[in-house]
Amino acid sequence: MIDWLKKAVFYEIYPQSFCDSNGDGIGDFNGIISKLDYIKSLGANALWINPCFDSPFKDAGYDVRDYKKAAARYGTNEELYRLFEEAHKRDIKVLLDLVPGHTSEEHEWFKESGKAEKNEYSDRYIWTDGWIMGMAGHPYIGGECDRDGTYMLNFFKCQPALNFGFLNPKEPWQQAIDDEGPLATREAIRDVIRFWLSHGCDGFRVDMAGSLVKDDDDRKSGTCEVWRDIFKPIRKEFPEAAFIAEWNDPEVSINGAGFDMDFYLDHPGNGYNSLMRDYEANDTDLSFFKKKDKCDITRFLGEYLPRYYNTKDKGFISMITCNHDTIRPAYTLSVDELKVAYATLMTLPGVPFIYYGDEIGMHYLDVHTREGGYTRTGSRTPMQWDDSANRGFSTAAKDKLYLPVDENKEAPTVESQEKDDNSLLNTVRRLTALKASYSDFDSDGDFAVLHTGEDEPFVYRRGNRICIVNPSSGTLRVSDSFFDGRTIIFAAGTCTIDKDTAIAGPGSFAII
Repeated sequence: MIDWLKKAVFYEIYPQSFCDSNGDGIGDFNGIISKLDYIKSLGANALWINPCFDSPFKDAGYDVRDYKKAAARYGTNEELYRLFEEAHKRDIKVLLDLVPGHTSEEHEWFKESGKAEKNEYSDRYIWTDGWIMGMAGHPYIGGECDRDGTYMLNFFKCQPALNFGFLNPKEPWQQAIDDEGPLATREAIRDVIRFWLSHGCDGFRVDMAGSLVKDDDDRKSGTCEVWRDIFKPIRKEFPEAAFIAEWNDPEVSINGAGFDMDFYLDHPGNGYNSLMRDYEANDTDLSFFKKKDKCDITRFLGEYLPRYYNTKDKGFISMITCNHDTIRPAYTLSVDELKVAYATLMTLPGVPFIYYGDEIGMHYLDVHTREGGYTRTGSRTPMQWDDSANRGFSTAAKDKLYLPVDENKEAPTVESQEKDDNSLLNTVRRLTALKASYSDFDSDGDFAVLHTGEDEPFVYRRGNRICIVNPSSGTLRVSDSFFDGRTIIFAAGTCTIDKDTAIAGPGSFAII
């Protein structure tokens, strides 16, 4: 296990929307550098920066044109190296977003692979043997290149799938995972990882990490083998580098593939979705943190606890407020509800991830799609720093902004919340300070669930500390001998201790 992850608090930055330093309407590396002191003040000690490599941006940078070149709209490689250096001066780690499963159709590898003549890149992507041949069960396209074949896609039309092989090849054009072509692809991705780590990057969050090998089995045994092989020399050369898998199956990604952390994805119907966003398939909002009559954490725990126990002492689970693919929690939760939600996420076992702007309760906006964002675009709008033009994000003209800012007069800003001791921003700061001060809240610290009844608060123990959560609309009581003689060290909402009984007011959280 990577030791520094035990106390890590991540801050996710969507670079085009965070801070524009040169007035062109798009955020950039120098803008991030200018806000590192703010990030430090928030209590975050690690950054995850969304895709920032050279790209035509048909999918917001998840279509890479050159893995070793920074996107010009964000700055130069040298400016990104400086970002690493400035972050490290403040004891902040920096992870980049790695997209290993596909590239842009404009990548030089693909241009070479699409040529009729055989070359070293011919097997870098997955091609059939004929221009009208399909790929059963997989998206594909033809007629784009001189090569006599069709090629597999991973997501959008612009994203040809890299060739890591098939677990059990069934067609002449399908290669095994240990054939020459797939092995060369592994080495190419390993080379990209080595390049950025050698320039000061501290690791990667890996996009679609579980989908490299095609027609893999349920345990992803082929993809796990690929990652273990990629990591083997990297771990020796860069022992402190962290790798976070977008997989949503920590037992496989951590225990099987060798990742340090699994990114807990928010899908309708899953355990994590039940916490803050369980409204998409219902007539009413059933989210745990939305005030209602009952307090039912069991849907979340039923999925979370097996993940936690199966990977304990082997790796970590991420605990996100939101990310660039999900609707912001402030879409439905009030500021008081967000305080309870964030306090719980900060104190459960796992590594918290704060999506930029969630610390002030930025809203999801109904805006036109940009760069393949579609419904996700509303969670990618510019950071709201103050009440100046464009909320302090950029000096560009309004029509030159990457996305429109929230112009609602009630829109939250960093500046306004700095002045309010009880603001969401300052509550997050107190929570991160507590997490840093008490080893009980280390991501690998002791954990036990104590109470989960619908008519009592959710109570759990972290080391010597007890956390009491009541997101419901009523006052809840729970009695236990371990409450006796304890004092409250943090509270959001009203909670009192009367001898051996905890009395949790509506919408409250407390640490004793």
